[in-house]
Amino acid sequence: MDILLLGGSKFLGLAYATEALARGHRVTTFNRGLSRTDPPGVEAVHGDRADPDALRRLVDGRRWDAVVDTSGQQPHDVAATARLLGDRAGHYGFVSSVHAFADWPARPVDAGSATLDCPGDLPPDQPFANALKAGCERALRDNFNGPAAILNCGLLIGPHEPIGRLPWWLDRIARGGRVLAPGAPDRPLSLIDARDFAAFGLDLAERRAEGRYVTTAPIGSATTGELLEACRTATGSDAEFVWTPDADLLAAEVSPWTELPLWAPDAEGWHGTWRADPATALAAGLRLRPLLETVTDTWAWLESGGRAEVAYRQLDTPLGIDPEKERGIIG
Repeated sequence: MDILLLGGSKFLGLAYATEALARGHRVTTFNRGLSRTDPPGVEAVHGDRADPDALRRLVDGRRWDAVVDTSGQQPHDVAATARLLGDRAGHYGFVSSVHAFADWPARPVDAGSATLDCPGDLPPDQPFANALKAGCERALRDNFNGPAAILNCGLLIGPHEPIGRLPWWLDRIARGGRVLAPGAPDRPLSLIDARDFAAFGLDLAERRAEGRYVTTAPIGSATTGELLEACRTATGSDAEFVWTPDADLLAAEVSPWTELPLWAPDAEGWHGTWRADPATALAAGLRLRPLLETVTDTWAWLESGGRAEVAYRQLDTPLGIDPEKERGIIG
């Protein structure tokens, strides 16, 4: 297959490119060429998808069997791309997010859940925040006239993760000692390796599958305790986990999700965080590797120089709790 990958130079896009090349597909990547080098073996075309002239140069005289869009963030940009590719791509796979669902993270969601209200022709720089992914989905449906699949992404982990949620835990646990562990060890999580996500997305492209797929691990497929234990095993650490109830962490003004990455308290507004149901993806053939394999591979990548790719921040908020604050809570 000839595949156009919108993105393709880091994390999920890199996972798609690597998997597609391993399957023998021919891959064209389109990105700004700013974040990192495109993987060997692809035809790299550099340009900004928000620039109409750059898009026209990309598609001029070309056609692809499938396009995979890992970089669509603005409805206006997705609409323009989908229109141009309408008769130049046989299938469109769009990577959306569970953020597109109106009830997430407050309540559980599945592939049939309502999405947020956002116009598909929304101009750039409008104040819709989390609703933008829903607008991108609408832009795709309104402007692409071929088969399309929407993959609502759960929490991605694995090598090349740029934000640094799992890398932060690996680094902290590798330092050893008493480690502040959030909530309870049996708290369910739902995590997916970016490589497994990409393999499933390519399966859909190869079959020209249509529809919506919540693409994450089954609800309760892992626990916080299993994740931290996997980090201890991968790093060979002597860390001691000090499990601390949500109420105590909130009373100590520990910020969920950022000061203790991946911690979503059992509290109002958070109940659906790890309850996005991937039944449609599992029925369509989503396959998941063991959590320990992902954690071990991520640690190996970090130790081989991967930390240079990690921001250890979510947007403008640094990840991780201050060591002094951690010690004060543990006592």
